[in-house]
Amino acid sequence: MAKMWAGVTSGETAAIADDFNSSIRFDSRMAEQDIRGSMAHAMMLAHAGIITQAESEQITDGLAGILEDLKSGALKIDETSEDIHMFVEQVLTGRIGETGKKLHTARSRNDQVALDLRLYLLDESDSILEKTKALISAVTCKAEEYASAIMPGYTHLQRAQPITFGHHLMAYAMMLLRDTDRISECRKRINVSPIGSCALAGTTYATDRRFEAEKLGLSGICLNSADGVSDRDFAVELLSDIAILMMHLSRFAEEIVLWSSWEFGFIALSDLYTTGSSIMPQKKNPDMAELVRGKTGRVYGDLMALLTVLKGLPLAYNKDMQEDKESVFDACDTVKMCLDVFAGMVNGMTAKTGNMRKAAENGFINATDLADYLVGKGLPFRSAYKISGQIVAECMKTGKVLETLGLDEYKAFCPLIEADVFEAIDLDNCVARRKSEGGTSVGSVEAQIAYVKSVLQKAE
Repeated sequence: MAKMWAGVTSGETAAIADDFNSSIRFDSRMAEQDIRGSMAHAMMLAHAGIITQAESEQITDGLAGILEDLKSGALKIDETSEDIHMFVEQVLTGRIGETGKKLHTARSRNDQVALDLRLYLLDESDSILEKTKALISAVTCKAEEYASAIMPGYTHLQRAQPITFGHHLMAYAMMLLRDTDRISECRKRINVSPIGSCALAGTTYATDRRFEAEKLGLSGICLNSADGVSDRDFAVELLSDIAILMMHLSRFAEEIVLWSSWEFGFIALSDLYTTGSSIMPQKKNPDMAELVRGKTGRVYGDLMALLTVLKGLPLAYNKDMQEDKESVFDACDTVKMCLDVFAGMVNGMTAKTGNMRKAAENGFINATDLADYLVGKGLPFRSAYKISGQIVAECMKTGKVLETLGLDEYKAFCPLIEADVFEAIDLDNCVARRKSEGGTSVGSVEAQIAYVKSVLQKAE
């Protein structure tokens, strides 16, 4: 089949070359964005006096009909077309005749595909933001439910200090909130129009690029035509932001895997978000969390693939850039599915607060509070630290914990210790005293929850 770009060449290419060159298998998902862009372009051509108003209306009506038929299924995408841009133009010309051929005046596929990708990623960014906020809301609600549930906090995966489950969960809410900030900032850089850059050098026609951008709801235009068609930093930035978001989900997923194990026993996952074993009837596997953890590597690969495609390209457009879309599409699809699954998994998660408390009681995680108590009695911190360590060592030898050690045993290490030491090392008191902003006391956690809720409310 002869191509619409036939001219200096015959337009006849080998079947294997057609298949290798074709992108319609994946860029067809940008059909709506392509049509929106073309409708704005037709309006601009009439606005600039390049085509008549009647021709512009004929083109936009034809494009609207194509979009309607694609959505209803009355029109099927022809997989033998080279790309979505050529497919739409061919269908339009077939429906309205010669006027359809005027649509491509003062633009190239180079700026057209750059525009389509930007419009598509704006829509995807909005969807990812919405789903991330839904997950933040789920995490925040769960944190509110368990704002006072004591558990061990960890460093190096060793029990460290007493915290609340609500405090731990709010750490992830804060991470995810920053992810929304990053994606929102990135969206501003996506939201500019490359259309009118043409192949790379602009056009001789008296176009109005800002009019066209405005019709598309974009905030401005790319200020250098070669840059407008040749760079995909906006796509790289979004993939980077998605990769960071996936990293946060993966860390959370890892903890869910640990917490739901028999060894930890801190949470129970809903049956709706677990699977069984084909051979071991006792198993309840956290497959959804594990898949999120696994898919994070996939998204990292998408980011690295795009960076690698772009790293050696001279200006301006090169066909290598066709390879940008599948990585971007895959990353967006993956993160959206992971966010949906994660929100459901968190909503259905139940904390085993008794097991959390028991783990907190057996890990000497109030040893820092014992040292602080000794400082309050007048000892330098380093001396207090050493005495506390010696007391912990003695407990480990005798199978006791700090709460069950007798007052006389305490005094053998330091005569300054009085009966009030037991109040100082009580886990509830240890948590309650950490009232510093951002800390683990119930009041502090409730302040964090209120803050996140207010941010989400403002974003609505």
